[in-house]
Amino acid sequence: MTQHHAAGTRRRSTSLRASFTAAPNGKNGTARTTSLVTGGAGFIGGHLVEHLLAQGHHVIAIDNLSTGNPATVERIDHPEFQFVHGSILDEPLVDELVSQVDQVFHLAAAVGVQLVIAESFESLRTNVRGTEIILESARRHGARSLIASTSEVYGKNAACPLSETTDRILGSPAVRRWSYAQAKALDETMAYLYHTDLNSPTVVARLFNVAGPRQTGRYGMVIPRFVGQALRGEPLTVFGGGQQTRSFCHVLDVVAALAALIDSSAAYGQVFNIGRPQEVSIRYLAERVITLTDSLSTIQDIPYDEAYGPGFEDTERRVPDVTRAREVIGFDPQLTLDDIIMNVVAEQREHMLALEPVSIEAVPATDRVEAEYVG
Repeated sequence: MTQHHAAGTRRRSTSLRASFTAAPNGKNGTARTTSLVTGGAGFIGGHLVEHLLAQGHHVIAIDNLSTGNPATVERIDHPEFQFVHGSILDEPLVDELVSQVDQVFHLAAAVGVQLVIAESFESLRTNVRGTEIILESARRHGARSLIASTSEVYGKNAACPLSETTDRILGSPAVRRWSYAQAKALDETMAYLYHTDLNSPTVVARLFNVAGPRQTGRYGMVIPRFVGQALRGEPLTVFGGGQQTRSFCHVLDVVAALAALIDSSAAYGQVFNIGRPQEVSIRYLAERVITLTDSLSTIQDIPYDEAYGPGFEDTERRVPDVTRAREVIGFDPQLTLDDIIMNVVAEQREHMLALEPVSIEAVPATDRVEAEYVG
């Protein structure tokens, strides 16, 4: 295990894989691109790291592992990969890393409805301050940057399909549900101003319900939660009646789009919806999971107040218009909802065979969706 030092001896981060001894990026005269992925131990981050390595990039990933999974980076055995255990709020560390790279994919964020409601202040701070640190370091060192945003910024606007210029409709700032949307909208504004006012090449990817293998259900992600319940023969818990609709896009289609966006100078200064414009209700999703798993599970409806506490607000529909991404990078997601479900099913079945079950009573209620998968 090697060590990476930042800011003298004040900060230290750990590389879990052997990496290059000198920064092999374009700034030092080599042909290859060096990329930094924040949140690199996360669900999307891990898949993006693998995609970039397959493209021939040198890749550095940073993650504080608060929600990221160490196994995500431990499984990547590649000579051009370096993992740094650290926080995006550690400004000297981030600045040192950005100084070594050509481009930054900023995915690190507090995500998931359950986490944002439970830790609203820390989520807001991480999402806003972390993005500011990334953008400023990228500007200082001449790196291009992609900021990952979310369809949450549209709030309660149900005028689907949602284009990048559709108005935002949010509830009260006092409703914790919308703190994430407000933070990510501010991130988008910062990225836009860094491009227009400070001449820094930035692009924003507004993601719509990314799903696929290695996604956890712990923070409210619905497909792995439903699949886990179906495989255990438990009722699939649908919140708020299940008539609300979403559009799910396979993570492999998404990471290919992220790489294409940062490579396109025509994309700089713009926001792009990235998602698969197939609208399904959450109840239909539950029914489809039960069908594809051959489960005997039933569907159990849980009121929002019981699931998230009094005053919870949700959006009725969320479907992307991806015309802009199609025109600029040829975005055309190929993997279907059934592909996503079956990929998650195969992975969870493998885990259930490999791991000893843990008593569900021993796990906090907010974590119980993953109780039987704890090693």
